[in-house]
Amino acid sequence: MDEYDVLLGLSGVLLCYAAAKIIQRRPRRFKTRPINRDRKLTGNYRYYQKLKNLDSPQFFKYTRMSLPIFQKLLDMIKLDLQKQRRRDTISPEERLVITLQYLSQGTNMQVLAWTFHIGLTTVHQIILEACNIIWERLSPLYLKSPSSEAEWENIADGFLQHWNFPNCIGAIDGKHINIQAPARSGSLFYNYKHNFSVVLLAVCDSKYRFTFVDIGAYGSQSDGGVLKNSVFGKCLEESTLKIPKPTSLPSSEVVLPYFLVGDEAFPLKEYIMRPYPGRNLNDQQKIFNYRLSRARQTIENTFGILVARWRLLKTTINAKVENVDNIVKCIVVLHNYCQTEMSTSTDLYCPPGFVDSSDCPNGTWREDAPLQSVGRTGANIARKTTYQNRDNLANYLVSKNGEVPWQYDMIKQSMLLK
Repeated sequence: MDEYDVLLGLSGVLLCYAAAKIIQRRPRRFKTRPINRDRKLTGNYRYYQKLKNLDSPQFFKYTRMSLPIFQKLLDMIKLDLQKQRRRDTISPEERLVITLQYLSQGTNMQVLAWTFHIGLTTVHQIILEACNIIWERLSPLYLKSPSSEAEWENIADGFLQHWNFPNCIGAIDGKHINIQAPARSGSLFYNYKHNFSVVLLAVCDSKYRFTFVDIGAYGSQSDGGVLKNSVFGKCLEESTLKIPKPTSLPSSEVVLPYFLVGDEAFPLKEYIMRPYPGRNLNDQQKIFNYRLSRARQTIENTFGILVARWRLLKTTINAKVENVDNIVKCIVVLHNYCQTEMSTSTDLYCPPGFVDSSDCPNGTWREDAPLQSVGRTGANIARKTTYQNRDNLANYLVSKNGEVPWQYDMIKQSMLLK
């Protein structure tokens, strides 16, 4: 055998090896699996139709919406959900039902595929497409962040009227959303609770609606990382949000800036008001902490409603990080949609006693395990003027124009409990 024959033989072997390594798409055995071909008669969609026509309370549990609010949402996104070029017969309504079932109950996608009698890949595509469409259509209407001084002042009026706290333009907090460990991510998403997560940093108004959200920060971030590196935090630091200039407190000559309220995890800044630290506080400081906590209760209630209604957030979300971000954004805007639309027609979404209040210290949302807090998000080192702002506000809250009658009783009760 000469050299030419050897080379020719080697070339043949290499060609065969290369051909064997080429990944070819495996042909599908079925266009539709035989067990799924009668899905219109036996699938879970038929059960949904019965709920829709015969059982309104169960329909709400199934979709987190009343029928008119569900229909309004469907009308808004129907054209986007309609697949003109697809050969399947899955209607826009069924696509929305599958998505809401996944978000509201945290149902496994494989289980949804079995119960709706469709393929797993189809369920996956339906949910991701619907989440993106819902966000794109609803966010300009129901998660429109304040863009003028008048809108900020309107939020501040809500906190003053409902929570007796002046100059407050929102309550801020951050929560962990547990996720499946991303491939090759190391410890970036590994948080102090020994879970993998992304962070949902949010601000709400006085009516439990989100006004700003920042989703996707690494779960391992702490100290100043989450707020400082968020778009919202940078805008606050650079004063680009058109927040009104400092103004006098009601019936007072004390001038203070507008601010967010946060817990002790947040730094004291001109635009963030946090409680007095420590235990050896005087009565004025205790009253300030009580009044601030009462206003900050709005963000705890907002997150509480969110998790109780959209139970996917109670699970470990098994998806790519970018898909997790889109899913959480969809849930946030659906919360605002339901909180806005159903608060004017029914109390189904947030009924009396569902949230914490003076009459009901422990709302029924607490029956569900809450999301984990992010923890400390900033160094508690502030300028002298910010400390003075807090002291001025504390003085105002015990003055004749700023006090509320029950605050002294609340302080006495807390002292008796010690």
